[in-house]
Amino acid sequence: MAEATFKLSNDVEIPEMGIGTFQMPVDAAEQAVVDALNSGYCLIDTANAYMNETGVGRGIKRSGVDRADVFLSTKLWPTVYTDDNAVDDTLKRLGTDYVDLMFLHQPAGDFITGYRQLEKAYKEGKVKAIGISNFQGEKLQTLLDNAEIKPQVIQAEAHPYFTEDEVRQTLKPFGTRLMAWYPLGHGDKSLIHEPIFAELGKKYNKSSAQIILRWHTQMGFIVIPGSTNPDHIKDNHNIFDFELTEDEMKQIADIKKNIRYYAPSAEAEEKYTKMELDFKSEK
Repeated sequence: MAEATFKLSNDVEIPEMGIGTFQMPVDAAEQAVVDALNSGYCLIDTANAYMNETGVGRGIKRSGVDRADVFLSTKLWPTVYTDDNAVDDTLKRLGTDYVDLMFLHQPAGDFITGYRQLEKAYKEGKVKAIGISNFQGEKLQTLLDNAEIKPQVIQAEAHPYFTEDEVRQTLKPFGTRLMAWYPLGHGDKSLIHEPIFAELGKKYNKSSAQIILRWHTQMGFIVIPGSTNPDHIKDNHNIFDFELTEDEMKQIADIKKNIRYYAPSAEAEEKYTKMELDFKSEK
């Protein structure tokens, strides 16, 4: 079974799985992108705040894979939401004249102005799809009330212990697709070692991590596990030669605990609003 894509609400096709580059230094991100693209990945995710966009851009070029065959997503940081050059500066760091998906990274600062920037870039063809990240509750509703173009993707924490049900229900009328970060529960061994995953792993000759990643795609989630280990990168992507049954998906649903590993706070949002990024250090 070949890797499939999801169709976003604007008919853009997005791969079901990609590699995330969170917490990767520039050179490590570059090599991870090369390894991922050479292992069959088509989706690469980065962000202003990861401080590795230049490395990601170099990795795409080094891989030899045609830019048109790479789905590239990145995120604007709150301190640049009001900077008219934010999108162009991001494209410059990535070494590309467009990105396939651009997010607002946090519901902080002047996010309505930031979203207007994404809508403008979308109309100009610099951004093929619009996303939001970590939005929920009142701020999510405020953004939706003010959005001319509803977000096609939301990036949020999701894994078998936590499936972001409330946010997904709010966004369901707009066909917004969820992209999952912390897809393996932030390395929580209690999640990885749930008996159901060992049982299914034995049946399908897969690791528990591969079972969880396959669960994500069958839930309809885009999933972006991160790794700099070439073997792990290959293994994470090797999930499209089997399919969990409806009964097995229900068994996994039974372990949901509504446990999340990241809880947004007012203090964190204030930090996001003020945290300037030093792109000079990104070489």
